[in-house]
Amino acid sequence: RIIIPSHFRLCKLSIVCFYVQLCETHTCVSSLQSDYHFEYTECDVLGSRWRVAVPNKADTCTGLPDPVKGTQCTFSCNEGEYLDMQSQQCQKCAAGTYSLGTSVAFDEWDSLPSGFVTHGVITNEGYDQTDCSKLVFTGDYIASNTDECTATLSYAVNLKQPGTLSFEYFYPDNSIYFEFFVQNDQCQSTDSNSRWMRISENSWSKYTVELNKGNNVLYWRTIAYSLQSSAVKPVLLRNIQISGVAYTSECFHCKPGTHSANPGSARCTPCPADTYSNKGATTCRECEEDKYAVIGSASCKPRPACTSSDYFYTHTPCDSEGKTQLMYKWIEPKICTETVEGALKLPASGERQTCPPCNPGFFVSNSSSCEPCPSGSFSNGTVCTECPAGTEPVVGFEYKWWNTMPANMKSSLLSFVMAAWEVAGEYIYTTPGDQDTDYLMLTLSVPGYRLPQSMVKDAERSELSRITFVFETICTADCELYFLAGYNQWNNDVVERWNGRNHKQSYSYLIQSNSTVSFTWTFKRTEEYGMRNYSADVAKIYSIVITNAIGGVATKCRRCALTSVKAGSACVLCPPGHYMVNGTGACQKCPPNTFIRTDQPVGEAACIRCGPNTKTNKAYTACLSDCMLDVRTSKGGRLHYDFSPLANVTSVHSSPRFTNKGLRYFHRFNLGLCGTEGRMPASCVDNVTESGREVKGYVCQSTVVPSDIRSQSLVSSQPFLIGDSLIGVTTETKLGNISSPKWFPAAVGLPDVIFYYRCHIQSCRQSDSREIVFKPSDRLSYFLFLHSNCSEGTCDGCTFHFLWQSQHACPLCTKNHYREIVSACIQGIQRTTYVWQHPVQCYGGQPLPAQKVSACVTLDFWLKFGVSTGAVAAVLLISLICYFWKKTRKLQYKYSRLMMTSGGRECELPTADSCAIMEGEDAEDDLMDLTKKSFFTKIKSFSRERTSDGFDSVPLKSSSSQTEIFVIGPKM
Repeated sequence: RIIIPSHFRLCKLSIVCFYVQLCETHTCVSSLQSDYHFEYTECDVLGSRWRVAVPNKADTCTGLPDPVKGTQCTFSCNEGEYLDMQSQQCQKCAAGTYSLGTSVAFDEWDSLPSGFVTHGVITNEGYDQTDCSKLVFTGDYIASNTDECTATLSYAVNLKQPGTLSFEYFYPDNSIYFEFFVQNDQCQSTDSNSRWMRISENSWSKYTVELNKGNNVLYWRTIAYSLQSSAVKPVLLRNIQISGVAYTSECFHCKPGTHSANPGSARCTPCPADTYSNKGATTCRECEEDKYAVIGSASCKPRPACTSSDYFYTHTPCDSEGKTQLMYKWIEPKICTETVEGALKLPASGERQTCPPCNPGFFVSNSSSCEPCPSGSFSNGTVCTECPAGTEPVVGFEYKWWNTMPANMKSSLLSFVMAAWEVAGEYIYTTPGDQDTDYLMLTLSVPGYRLPQSMVKDAERSELSRITFVFETICTADCELYFLAGYNQWNNDVVERWNGRNHKQSYSYLIQSNSTVSFTWTFKRTEEYGMRNYSADVAKIYSIVITNAIGGVATKCRRCALTSVKAGSACVLCPPGHYMVNGTGACQKCPPNTFIRTDQPVGEAACIRCGPNTKTNKAYTACLSDCMLDVRTSKGGRLHYDFSPLANVTSVHSSPRFTNKGLRYFHRFNLGLCGTEGRMPASCVDNVTESGREVKGYVCQSTVVPSDIRSQSLVSSQPFLIGDSLIGVTTETKLGNISSPKWFPAAVGLPDVIFYYRCHIQSCRQSDSREIVFKPSDRLSYFLFLHSNCSEGTCDGCTFHFLWQSQHACPLCTKNHYREIVSACIQGIQRTTYVWQHPVQCYGGQPLPAQKVSACVTLDFWLKFGVSTGAVAAVLLISLICYFWKKTRKLQYKYSRLMMTSGGRECELPTADSCAIMEGEDAEDDLMDLTKKSFFTKIKSFSRERTSDGFDSVPLKSSSSQTEIFVIGPKM
């Protein structure tokens, strides 16, 4: 029977085969006691186990002791003890060694400890020249790989009882993802908390987790996604301790630089300064007089000659006379000697100098110390003055004189608890430190931020706070200065970094969240391990200014005429859209369609007119566009636009970019074109850290990297705003000092509509603001893209250009955009059809009218009707002519008869035979023309007047006299 030791439980099959093969292929020899060691088998259901002998050499197969009954599985040893497997009794550790009893610890990292396994996979599969399993061992800690790798450090342990795991880590850079998790032997995760470790603030962080009884596999994993691998800071790991192992079968020797003088020690004590020890030492040895050693040293080093890099200077607090003393101090621990030739002596201290002025917002008290001004007052560093009526104090911190370290600032070294920054009157600077690789940190803590009363109503548009500092770095090596912003007490991010020598310059950072409570400046001289080889390299900070800080002091007062009066306010506030007249405190309304800029002078100059086709918001703090636009054409017409369908936030990506190792990344732009006041603006987030920093505005940018981690399709980082205010909407190619590039494709027959934005928050390389031109085109497609001339969206880093081709960028359709086509009248039906003018240069708006159908009369009908009517009229006219002609003939006949009857006698009337034509008499038979008359005379005679009784009166003249004869006849 083969008995398997407990720590081989995960690979029983391989061990059995191994033993069988040994006995079949090797010549077995008798074993001595030094050829084997004892181990326990797995515990059975009754909690018992066996002690078995395991050979140390492959050719030992006989003479092994028989298995014996082992201790109960609940058995354990105390701290400072180990289990003697021969007697199965706990024994005290000898001097120079230590034991944690039921725990194991790993605090030496000269090499990878036994039981630990590393595994690495390159993030980019196309680049395989990086050793992702490569780790850096420094003795005290282990450092992760900073290449584009997924590197894993694992350790398996079997606990006899529930225990705990604790370790210390330093995680300063969010360019690396750092996670820790625990799994059992079935690869099932046993922890319920988040795997992702929190960013370290400025020192080592400690992490503790509970472990279950049985098998536990511990994993530390780092994943690098940096665009510049040289700038990535590795994750550091040290002091791993695991409890719950029940016992240890041997004691561990004290590592060099430590010792344990008494038997049964639970831990080793570091050697004091100027002493050293070897591994397993019981005492520490003194260094020779011309040598030195720091605390916990394994050897002594020769003392170098003292130079100016071995001491620093500082100032004492101001005394009652307003004087300060210049003090020189050796850097502790002191490692140099003053007795050798060429060594410098420590300069004499005590030189009295005039104290620098107090910082703005403070005043000089009776004890010559600087005290903060009371609430509601301000100062320039001498005397406090109350803010006048109609103003409010501008609260914050402004440090430009450095006589003493401010109360809300502290300095420290990452490796030792000592001062890393010292005040020097006009600036604060870094001390030489202990090692050139030390992180020298200066931390400023702020309770929070509060907007001034005049800016509370428009908190979304207002600047919450801003920190500005002036600095300089003087370096001969590859020094680095980091600026970090802390979003809570457990988390901070690297905001900016500077390498090498940097001349005196200013830097500003916008604070967008009230949870940003601390700021840290970290200076590191070099990556090369050494002791004060570059002590002359120094970082200096001349001034630090932070605005709107709670608990701050006032450096000035400002007019507060931007919002209505609130309870408890000391200001005489004006309603929205009003400004305060200089010197009077009276409120005056701004001109129509203007907004108020707080950074403009108080008075009418604070009223800024809105750009074209924009209108002010309700708070009168910015101008908005409702996505509607009217444009007058060159021919006097008007075009109407509706960009409401494009108001939702839209994203566009730049073309892919690759690092020098092949990691693919690109820039993503989120754009919110226009909309009402309550619309959701475009936002960009940082999903790398737990802080989830987010920026909001019209246009923002972030850097994204494809990732499969935690089911995330993209990893977004480094968000910042590009445009936070709308300048105007117009078809002009230039607005103010912003111009639309000429290389954009021009629309055919239509003007391009251009949206102009500007950013007043972020700083640009060439100017104080960033600019963006957002240009929809008339192309009938839905495509937002970056032009090839500026594939990153910008050519100069300040002006960003976007081209949006969309149907909604065309004007709204009106009746002028279509025409009608009238068909012929076919079978009494006529159709009117409406078609678009070509090319179609509109979208939406008035729809195309439907086809109209109407009744009609054909041309043949009207022709027939006209001919018939003409014929009837002609017949009627002829009939009338004939009728009147016949009537005229009858009258002529009567007239002739009367003339003939007169017989030529003058002055006598003839005897009338009858008064009319007799019945049956035909007038035409006896018609005689006595005289020849013209047609006109006939008509005239026909139109003679008739008597009232209906008879015609015809005058008859005789030749001899003027007597008129009237012939009376019936009216015809």
